[in-house]
Amino acid sequence: MASGCPKSRLTTHAAATLGTGQAAYPRWGGWRVLRVGVGVFRVGGMDRFRVVPAAYVALRRGDEVLLLLRANTGYMDGYWAVPAGHIEQGESVLAAAIREVREEVGVEIDPADLVPVTAMHRTGGNGLPIDERVDFFFTTTRWTGEPQLMEPGKAAGLDWFSLDKLPDPVVPHEARVLAGLRDGSIPAVIAQGFE
Repeated sequence: MASGCPKSRLTTHAAATLGTGQAAYPRWGGWRVLRVGVGVFRVGGMDRFRVVPAAYVALRRGDEVLLLLRANTGYMDGYWAVPAGHIEQGESVLAAAIREVREEVGVEIDPADLVPVTAMHRTGGNGLPIDERVDFFFTTTRWTGEPQLMEPGKAAGLDWFSLDKLPDPVVPHEARVLAGLRDGSIPAVIAQGFE
């Protein structure tokens, strides 16, 4: 599908090439993006795999970190976690980090106060559409407001914990990052689950 094709030709071509389980998405006024499988898209004739991005923020108070006890979410309920969530379409990772902290613990963070810690590309190896992810971890020691539980339907607790005495259990991939913060040694990029 050449980018110079008229819209009608692109639309006709996309419609003709769609098979079972495929969907077409408009791009730049023409049909150039095809969903050809779970998490796989065809762009300009090439298949592209899609990962799910998320932002995580460790609010720090001395050697302590603020954690939420996950509940009623369907993912890692009963585990402690830092404020985090998916990056929405058209949203920067910084905007997502700030939004998630505001939504979950009710504090405001200036983007300049977000300190990048690591990026983690992880998989559970199951091939599901949300299996492969890229997580961006930040810390901050500055915010406005007092942290409080803002989503009681999604969290059963909120508390400060020393990095030396974290509660059990902590979401495993987050525990790895928190251990790196505690030890002062964490790589800029982590690949987890690909070994």
